[in-house]
Amino acid sequence: MVRTEISLFLKNVPGELARLTALLAEAGINIDAITIQDASSYVQELFKARGKSLKRIASAASYNSMRKDSAEFALIRLLPADGKINAAIDLLARGDYVYDIMPVIALELENRPGTLAEVTAKFGEAGVNINYVYGSVSSPDGKCLFVFCPEDIELANQIFQ
Repeated sequence: MVRTEISLFLKNVPGELARLTALLAEAGINIDAITIQDASSYVQELFKARGKSLKRIASAASYNSMRKDSAEFALIRLLPADGKINAAIDLLARGDYVYDIMPVIALELENRPGTLAEVTAKFGEAGVNINYVYGSVSSPDGKCLFVFCPEDIELANQIFQ
């Protein structure tokens, strides 16, 4: 199922995530899924990718500046509950947050060994690359929610209809 994910940068200091989640909670917006990554790690991956491909995406000075600045921030990806994406976007815009939205595939999966392998094999068989994925389960008997960011959202959506 195609859903809309919100990506935003937060200052990497104590209390920032609490402020964001309290703001969403006060507006009645539940978070179905969330992942947090130190933005400096993200920039480090850009350095590695640049080195492997031997293609320079930006100048070395730009990368050094990004690395310095990004150490102060965390990259947050969150999936607001169904029907709450517009409210979440409005709230973030009013709060002067820097954010972006991205279509993703959110799937409820059976919590058993091999389910994730079966799903990711479908992506592979269709020739769809997965840029990133995150997920979790709340109990041994519960279903898992996994969020996939494929390169081709339209083709990925066709796989799971």
